Amino acid sequence: MLRPAPTGRPSFARRATLRRSLRLLSSFRFEGSDPARFYGGVAADTVDLVADFYRDLTGRDLTGTTIVDVGGGPGYFAERFTAAGARYIPIEPDPSELHAAGPPVSGAVRGSGMALPIRDDAVQICLSSNVAEHIPQPWQMAEEMLRVIEPGGLLVLSYTVWLGPFGGHETGPWHYLGGEFAARRYLRRTGRQPKNRFGTSLFAVSTARGLRWARESEPRARILATFPRYHPHWAWWMTRIPGLRELLVSNLVIVATTADPHGSSDQPAMYS
Repeated sequence: MLRPAPTGRPSFARRATLRRSLRLLSSFRFEGSDPARFYGGVAADTVDLVADFYRDLTGRDLTGTTIVDVGGGPGYFAERFTAAGARYIPIEPDPSELHAAGPPVSGAVRGSGMALPIRDDAVQICLSSNVAEHIPQPWQMAEEMLRVIEPGGLLVLSYTVWLGPFGGHETGPWHYLGGEFAARRYLRRTGRQPKNRFGTSLFAVSTARGLRWARESEPRARILATFPRYHPHWAWWMTRIPGLRELLVSNLVIVATTADPHGSSDQPAMYS
């Protein structure tokens, strides 16, 4: 049973301040030069996000939960989730990513997000952060995430919107002139191919498509919230404005729970 925050908004909304937004956005400049610093801040924020929504949903903290992180790579989130009492399992298809920060996290699994090597209804929480834009079939991954969480479990899917300022990753802002153009310009300027190569490891994913998947997932799932990840809560209205949301949302978060087989699945989102 959903336990909404007293304000009628997710508990996480109280953390979504302008100060938080500025802190996270300023950390992006360290993604290449100091990934541990960048991902450390994002990890702490992600744990807060997941814990708040799980508490709203179940009334419990993360102690004893199993969290699958789809595309977890080298496991930058592992320490934070473990400290919160959860069992953290990253799933990553690329072995070089698994070893990018040293030995892989204990329990790490090599596998594809589009065919998760996990049985149905197996875990309490399934998370994916900034992965959907890197695979050709992101909504198949979203369906897989729904499949593996238990009834009443929590799904948190976050991805970078193509037409937002960070859509081109290291090739931005030239991605506004096309992904191929941006990739060729990056190669000419640096002498090397971008890590995130348009059409191969980077794809154009929109806000509208994520919201459509959220609508289409019902009644198998109940959408709890959709909002721009790095914006203060008073700017979350942007997700409701077609066109504008593609430019300004930057990173869309979809939070859902699997439908209760004994209850109604037609309750509205907590906040969108």
